[in-house]
Amino acid sequence: MGCIKSIFLVRESETTKGAYTLSIRDWDEVRGDNVKHYKIRKVDSGGYYITTRAQFETLQKLVKHYTEHADGLCHKLTTVCPTVKPQTQGLAKDAWEIPRESLRLEVKLRQGCFGEVWMGTWNGTTKVAIKTLKPGTMMPGAFLQEAQIMKKLRHDNLVPLYAVVSEEPIYIVTEFMSKGSLLDFLKEGDGKYLKLLQLVDTAAQIADGENLVCKIADFGLVRLTEDNEYTARQGMVNREVLEQVERGYRMPCPQGCPESLYELMNLCWKKDPDERPTLEYIQYFLEDYFTATEPQYQPGENL
Repeated sequence: MGCIKSIFLVRESETTKGAYTLSIRDWDEVRGDNVKHYKIRKVDSGGYYITTRAQFETLQKLVKHYTEHADGLCHKLTTVCPTVKPQTQGLAKDAWEIPRESLRLEVKLRQGCFGEVWMGTWNGTTKVAIKTLKPGTMMPGAFLQEAQIMKKLRHDNLVPLYAVVSEEPIYIVTEFMSKGSLLDFLKEGDGKYLKLLQLVDTAAQIADGENLVCKIADFGLVRLTEDNEYTARQGMVNREVLEQVERGYRMPCPQGCPESLYELMNLCWKKDPDERPTLEYIQYFLEDYFTATEPQYQPGENL
């Protein structure tokens, strides 16, 4: 046939806000290699469906059902469409300073007192996140020195620096993370409805950009930003927060958070770095969390 039938992907609908589309690769003698699209609708009360006779609580359960039964689709779902990971090693390898004209700003994602973050395209081919900084908010010399180090840092769970425009207004070009910041994801949209099991799993795997994978961003840039004041909801500015933490203040246990997880948080907040757990320990702790705590932990409604 020349293609693998039933490769599929689920994506946000391009025409209907809040809906999704299931795209399945197919083949027949008349049309040859083709793709069929099925709209996934969201129920107001929660849940998803392609046809009203089969509704599911989550997209994951919907996909699982159609991997077992075609149930009106052209085929059962078999293979997830592979995601091509960004090739970061070769990008701007010898010349990370790029011309501003090679970047196209397309969608403004957010705006702050220091600048803006845009989704854009680099060289007309690569989707990237572009941070534009207002003049005076970054020390160019210090940033360029730091950027030299950042270019060498490569890890699946670090958002890589691709390139920069060092003349003001400074542009910082990084990998584009489609889900945005983890905080915004957890406070808005589908992220609000994640259960404890999913939250722990996400924290453990620091997953994979497009699949609830968390990555560290802005490392090394924060201390270079000439920060004035950030006012938290409680009314404290940065200086007051620092003073409170140095006096030993730590955030109280969040509502609904198991005590064992809060104990892990407090270990991570130890003043002496040598007393803090390693990332390896944290990963193992979270991966084995439900097994290790099963005798003491009773699942509640938030599971």
